[in-house]
Amino acid sequence: MPWLEPLGVPIVEFQGQRYPIDNQDFNHLRLSKEAVEADVLINLPKVKSHVQLTVTLGVKNLFGCVPGKMKAWWHLEAGKDADRFGVMLVETARALQPDLTLIDGIFGHQGNGPSGGESRFLGVLGAAIDVFALDRALIEVLQIDPISVPTIRAAQALGLCPELTTVEFPGFTPAALQVSDWKLPDHLVPIDFGAPRVLRSTLKHFYIRFIQEPLNAYSPSR
Repeated sequence: MPWLEPLGVPIVEFQGQRYPIDNQDFNHLRLSKEAVEADVLINLPKVKSHVQLTVTLGVKNLFGCVPGKMKAWWHLEAGKDADRFGVMLVETARALQPDLTLIDGIFGHQGNGPSGGESRFLGVLGAAIDVFALDRALIEVLQIDPISVPTIRAAQALGLCPELTTVEFPGFTPAALQVSDWKLPDHLVPIDFGAPRVLRSTLKHFYIRFIQEPLNAYSPSR
């Protein structure tokens, strides 16, 4: 806040709205109205290994534009099927169509991320209009099998992930930046959060939003 306030940059709470999706498996997605209707949408992901999705990059980062507890619902609804969850993430990215994705691989996060694992210097910064092309390029840098990443697999199946031979690289090519010892998770865990966890999280959210915050707002200042 001390950095944003002098610049007049607001922090806006996302409000959800249903948007039609041209996919027989999803007739709509609930996305942030503010993100969809923004004049410019800039996507700022990190390079991270992930125990549920192998690795997360630009496409997964846009899941942050799914408002509130809808994220937990998707983990519950599609989490038992990694392919369906991957398609949902890809369709979310396609619906949002970020104007620019700038991925931070200066320091990545390898191993059992996102909560475990370790920081790893890569010295890579990538930028593209096409988030799917950028993710595919980073997978090549890390030398990860594209089929092992649900978002890449889904993007390829939907015809959204270009072949690297068709991508223009004005700077370094992925082959010039490859690392051979990037650490992936020791093992993958289910994406599904499970109903009890989702219920606890939802009840906690409602308690904070409708009880704790109003009480704090009217409490005497110290």
